[in-house]
Amino acid sequence: MPSDKKALPVPSSRDIIVIGASTGGIQALIELVRSLPHDFPAPIFVVQHVAPYAPSLLPELLSKASALPAKHPRDGEPIRPGMIYVAPPDQHLLIEDDKVLVKRGPKENRFRPSIDALFRSAAYGYGPRVIGVVLTGYLDDGTSGLWSIQRLGGVTVVQTPEDAAAPFMPLSALEFVTADHVVPLSELSALLVRLTMEPAAAATRVPKATRELLEIEFAIAKNDNAFELGIIQQGELTPFTCPDCHGALTQLIEGNLIRYRCHTGHAYTISALLSEVSESVESMLYQSMRGLEESKLLLQHLGKYFAKSGEQAAANAFFARAEHTGQQARLVKGSIVKHENFSGDITARIQEPKK
Repeated sequence: MPSDKKALPVPSSRDIIVIGASTGGIQALIELVRSLPHDFPAPIFVVQHVAPYAPSLLPELLSKASALPAKHPRDGEPIRPGMIYVAPPDQHLLIEDDKVLVKRGPKENRFRPSIDALFRSAAYGYGPRVIGVVLTGYLDDGTSGLWSIQRLGGVTVVQTPEDAAAPFMPLSALEFVTADHVVPLSELSALLVRLTMEPAAAATRVPKATRELLEIEFAIAKNDNAFELGIIQQGELTPFTCPDCHGALTQLIEGNLIRYRCHTGHAYTISALLSEVSESVESMLYQSMRGLEESKLLLQHLGKYFAKSGEQAAANAFFARAEHTGQQARLVKGSIVKHENFSGDITARIQEPKK
């Protein structure tokens, strides 16, 4: 079990900025950094969801648009003020002891890099010095991490949902976190400049259990062993299994936010878990339909064989069975269509703002 020896650093200024974005995020990030001054005093850490199998050109795009340099960092390199650090594809971007960490820990909400993982590492190590920003995107990556930043005294900023290309990530953040600032993209750079000029608040005291869970989840993101770290003891064990590895899922609660982690380290919010389970069910339904259609083809083939051999009674029996199997396949197809509509409807309602 992790110890509780690590103390928050004495706050000086708000000098750690972490930003998370997904759908529509590349253009939003370009617009943001274009307005930042060349002497911006703080490092900026960015997680933009990207495909794991393709190289990312985001650092080049940001460097071209901004007076600040951007890069994919090396694991362990020192943090420099005025630098934009972009998470590489299929790697978590984390910060610890004034160094950048690039680790291939378990996925969170089906993503690596994970916004939540970056935000938690910043909250854990830098507390009130952190400014967390959630920009445009689908689903809810970033909500849990933003909650941790606020819980440990950092400043929370959310893009105005109506201003976002995809409003769902901002809406989710605002549902569970009382953000300190909700601003359109056009006002964000000026806000960040102002916030970095203000002194950080005093370190926030949190319950030992809260800090212990944060430490464990940070260690998991660094690819430490979740089971040996005791993640199962940190929440309530559920009857559900991880859609990725089929490990047991433990329920974790942060304020009003419910999350799940399996004993190998994968993490899900309710929305992400529902989406994964829905995809798994859809895949199994398609496999069932495929098996029925292959059975129909085989039965038809046998029917034609016996008909050609003059054994019409046997042929008719196979043709009848083929027709029945085809009807079953059509029923499964109907279930797939209904399942897709149902799961999509539920996901949409989860993301709707409260009236």
